[in-house]
Amino acid sequence: MKINSKILCAASIMATLTLATSCEQKNKAERFIGRNEITLQSDTMTPEALWAMGRIGSYAASPDGTRIAYQMTYYSVEENRSHAVLWMMNADGSEKRMLTTSAQSESDPAWLSDGRLAFLTGGEVWTMDADGKNRKQVTQTDGSVDGFLFSPDGKKVILIKSVPYHDIIQERPADLPKSTGRVITDLMYRHWDHYVESIPHPFVLDIESGEMFDILEGEPYECPMEPFGGIEQLAWSPDSKFIAFTCRCKTGLEYSISTDSDIFLYDVEACDLNNYEHTKNLCKQFQEFGVQPCAAMAYHGDGKQLDPTKTLKDQEINVELKDANVGYDINPKFSPDGRYVAWISMERDGYEADRQRLCCYDMQTGGKTFLTESFDSNVDDFCWAHDSHTLYYIGVWHATVNLYCTNLKGEVTQLTNEWADWGSLQMLNDGKHLLMERHSFLAPADLYVVDPNIEEYDEEGNSAIVQQITNVNKEILDQLGKPSVDQRWVKTTDGKEMLYWIIQPPHFDPNKKYPTLLFCEGGPQSPVSQFWSYRWNFFIMASQGYVIIAPNRRGLPGFGQEWLEEISGDWTGQCMKDYLTAIDDACDQLPYVDRDHLGAVGASFGGFSVYYLAGHHDGRFKCFISHDGAFNLEAMYTETEENWFSNWEYDDAFWNKNQTDRARRTYENSPHRFVDKWDTPILCIHGEKDYRINATQGISAFNAARMKGIPAELLLYPDENHWVLKPQNGILWQRTFFSWLDRWLK
Repeated sequence: MKINSKILCAASIMATLTLATSCEQKNKAERFIGRNEITLQSDTMTPEALWAMGRIGSYAASPDGTRIAYQMTYYSVEENRSHAVLWMMNADGSEKRMLTTSAQSESDPAWLSDGRLAFLTGGEVWTMDADGKNRKQVTQTDGSVDGFLFSPDGKKVILIKSVPYHDIIQERPADLPKSTGRVITDLMYRHWDHYVESIPHPFVLDIESGEMFDILEGEPYECPMEPFGGIEQLAWSPDSKFIAFTCRCKTGLEYSISTDSDIFLYDVEACDLNNYEHTKNLCKQFQEFGVQPCAAMAYHGDGKQLDPTKTLKDQEINVELKDANVGYDINPKFSPDGRYVAWISMERDGYEADRQRLCCYDMQTGGKTFLTESFDSNVDDFCWAHDSHTLYYIGVWHATVNLYCTNLKGEVTQLTNEWADWGSLQMLNDGKHLLMERHSFLAPADLYVVDPNIEEYDEEGNSAIVQQITNVNKEILDQLGKPSVDQRWVKTTDGKEMLYWIIQPPHFDPNKKYPTLLFCEGGPQSPVSQFWSYRWNFFIMASQGYVIIAPNRRGLPGFGQEWLEEISGDWTGQCMKDYLTAIDDACDQLPYVDRDHLGAVGASFGGFSVYYLAGHHDGRFKCFISHDGAFNLEAMYTETEENWFSNWEYDDAFWNKNQTDRARRTYENSPHRFVDKWDTPILCIHGEKDYRINATQGISAFNAARMKGIPAELLLYPDENHWVLKPQNGILWQRTFFSWLDRWLK
């Protein structure tokens, strides 16, 4: 069946916007955006259709709550890049219109108190009227602004800019400007996908005077924290007098083994850059800004240095300072009345997957309270209600991310109960509605308005009223045959209950047999909730004729902290049994699952899982795909940049003679030790800019497979990190992925 349709085509958008240099050309661009024809050969989701979809980015409601500005990003496969534009609509979703059509991307819309919009383009902050007119450039920084946040009174703005940093990678000699070597003196010399020769700092710009100063002038610390932190790690007080910001006061080796970040309160009016008396640590009120944790130990421990080759789990920082917020503390937000600052907090240092709790600091009393202790899972994002006593948050439970609320007493109530994942949220200024993003296995992100103030519950357990206000990919989705989704609970080998998702192909026929994929999740503590991915996309996998079995195996959040923590130190134990339990149950209980045509796929820890299962699957699987997976854990221990991760998960450095039993078991069960049992075709994928799990891991696995005489392929990206971000690389990824599966499973 051939379908001709007019759908939003990123290539058309990119082509017209690139040429839009005059008013006439800009108008032409507006006329043609969304009007290019693309032909789908059937109702099957393809990689090209996936990359043609527009993607919602940041969004913001106007001060009067009547309008919403939002960012849309489109991708051109032909030009191999993206372009972001800003859209406007009424709060009920009506009268959508595009505000920007320039050749440069425009992003991060934010409303000012006078009804104008601020946004980022070309590394500078601009403003414009709500209709897109009267554009004015606010900053003059030679294009160096990465993020911004205006004060509530509109008189100042925080600017995120990178500053040179050469404490660890020495600056190149002035007489050797073309030299490419780097002299490195400590750890954390590279992070995620780049060498650390600059770090982000927050600057405060006075709009009227033009004066600007660096909050962290002369300090070697990041704010926001790399590699993923953004402007959400800072907040203005309602009176514009204070800034709360996130910072980890560590460098080098101490940074590489610790997750201890704090929330600091900065007095903007003090502006004394020569001392930090005006900067207060809200997490550790005994500790001054910039003091290293080992120095703090002199006051609250026996003063021993931390051992960087062992887990911090039982070391002094987590024993003597366990009540001092020694884990991750991020993303502060002031209550509307200015009395409280709330933030997301982890309890323990060195554990990046600890439970994310909601912590609240009282500015009047100096007391801290944790508000979500009765919720045995993570708080992913939150916002304050107008009463300054209620907070709304989203969190994962039983493989879905739903909306909850809590009060200052810590009384938690669930408000939605859907097979979906709710994203970031903000309170509309009417004080009654939330603006939120939602996605699922079957639908990419769209915006919704949610009324949480409903006391009655429907049959599904929802108390909130939900209204969808965007449907940005409707033209594409309406043409596609949709998979179906189900879930099943199964008893594990240790007698517990495990949930796994079942995704079935479009036009599903229960009387047919389908090749089936076991999906192995990464993390290792990331949820298999109702996510929408532009790479690991269950919609497109099912559309290619595969059933997907996606287990919420041991180590995933949303099933209690005990279930989550059973993965650490036991990567190849119960969680691997859980994988096999899920696929065996599917084969036994789902008659449409073809047990003779099974594959296992996964990325990161999921890729590690694939490498391990390749030596322990007892002939179940006919092919494997591992993306950016760990293969040799001894090598990974010293290759990865964030050493706290390996320390917590493995317990010990591999050379320690006094290893714990868990550490010994971990290294003894590294996948590379079982290549002698490999007998199944395997595709290895890796990015050479992946500094979390280095490309040598994937290369080694591929080389081992070929030397064993096993059919194998290696898809190696010299310009990608732990993810695949470039459009043409993404298309190649999908084509290679399905070509490999079709070769061995169909």
